[in-house]
Amino acid sequence: MNEKIIGKLERETQNRVIQLFQKELGYEYLGNWEEQPRSIPVEEDLLQNHLIKRGYSETLTRKATEKFVKAASNIAIGLYESNKEAYKLLRYGVNVREELGEAKETVFLIDWYDPENNEFAVAEEVTFLGKHNKRPDVVIYVNGIALGVIELKRSKVSLTEGIRQNLDNQKDMFIPKFFTTMQLVMAGNDTQGLRY
Repeated sequence: MNEKIIGKLERETQNRVIQLFQKELGYEYLGNWEEQPRSIPVEEDLLQNHLIKRGYSETLTRKATEKFVKAASNIAIGLYESNKEAYKLLRYGVNVREELGEAKETVFLIDWYDPENNEFAVAEEVTFLGKHNKRPDVVIYVNGIALGVIELKRSKVSLTEGIRQNLDNQKDMFIPKFFTTMQLVMAGNDTQGLRY
């Protein structure tokens, strides 16, 4: 095996992954959020701006966002149940009313029928607050909702370490709330899973 590949640093791999998302997939780069801690896996302003752009009223947008954030923040029911509830809202929409007495309307947080109507973005070193704060390497956002996480390791460290870290991060002592909206949890390095 090529020594150049085996000795690659995690930072080099992370830079390459970020470039892949930006240049080849057309994702917006949100930045390095190491110094900007998050406590929920939803960027409310990005989500609300997106929904308004898609034609939802400010009232429906605000109510749908609040309902979704509440579901994504409810870790008391356990991570599995919380993720299941968030998934239902992502997949089938959020039912809210413009005003009392009016019929409920469904606000779709993701446009499943026309993917081009969604906003895809990526951020790195996303510091997330928990009992013990953690900083996932790469986070994938759709319309401001964290849907994917990639834990990267330098090429001399086994891929299993990245998997273990993702699993540990879901435990109560770390950042389970971060995973309430996650649909893709991945790990890789330049010798296992991320070569091209």
